[in-house]
Amino acid sequence: MEVTRARTEAAQKLSSALLEAVQTPEKCLPERQDRPGKVIALLNQKGGAGKTTLATHLAGELAMTGSRVTLLDADPQGSSLDWAQRRIRNGQERLYGVFGLARDSLHQEAPQMALEVDYVVIDGPPRVAALARSALLAADLVLIPVQPSAYDVWASHEMVTLIAEARVFRPQLRAAFVINRRVVGTVIGREARAALADQPFAALQTEVSQRIVFADSVAAGRLACEAAPKCAAAREIAALAQAVQEMLR
Repeated sequence: MEVTRARTEAAQKLSSALLEAVQTPEKCLPERQDRPGKVIALLNQKGGAGKTTLATHLAGELAMTGSRVTLLDADPQGSSLDWAQRRIRNGQERLYGVFGLARDSLHQEAPQMALEVDYVVIDGPPRVAALARSALLAADLVLIPVQPSAYDVWASHEMVTLIAEARVFRPQLRAAFVINRRVVGTVIGREARAALADQPFAALQTEVSQRIVFADSVAAGRLACEAAPKCAAAREIAALAQAVQEMLR
C-alpha cells in the first residue's frame, strides 16, 4: 500500500512539473523540425536494469555505422563517463563524445546538441526525479530496459505512467521496452514478454542476453563487437540499433 501511494504521488508530481515545463516559455523545447538529430533516452527507475551497458553499446553501434553520436551521462553515478575514461586510458579509438549532464536542463540542452549530430543517447538516472522528467521532455524515443523477471516488469508500471503523462504534452513521443540480461537457454525471457504484452507500448523483438563479454567491456572501456566482432552479443546490439533506427524513421 505504501509503495503504491508513493508511486502515485511521484506520478502526480511529474504531471505538475511537466505542465509547468511546457507552459513556461524559457523551458520550452526547440521546434522538433529545426534539428536533424534524434534523442534516445534509456530510462528505468529501477537500478540494475543495464541502462549504461545498452547506452554505451547502442551509441557505439550507431557511430560505427557512420552516424554522428553524442552520449549524455545523466546518471549522477557517472557510469558512462567512467566507461569513456577507461577507454581513453586503454588507448581505444574515440567513437563518440561522452558528456556528463546530470541536471534538469536536459530538455533544453539535449535538443540543442542534436542540431550538430544524428543521435543523442541519454543514459538516464535510476530513479524518478527532475532528471528523468527532463529526459522525457527531450526524447524522441524512450527505451525502457527490463530484466526478464516479474519484479522488473512490475516495477516498470511507474515509468509507463510517467511516459503517459509526458505524452499529454509530447504526443509523438515513442517508447518501447527492451528485454535485457536474458539468461540464455531459459524460458524466463518468454515469460517476461508475455507479462509485458498488457503494457500500452510494445517490447522490441530484439533481446539482449546476459553475456560475459558485456561485463568485460565495462572494465576495458570497449564494445562487445571490438572484443569479439562475430560474437552473439555484437549481433544482438546490431539488431537493437537497427530496431531503434526503424522506430525513428
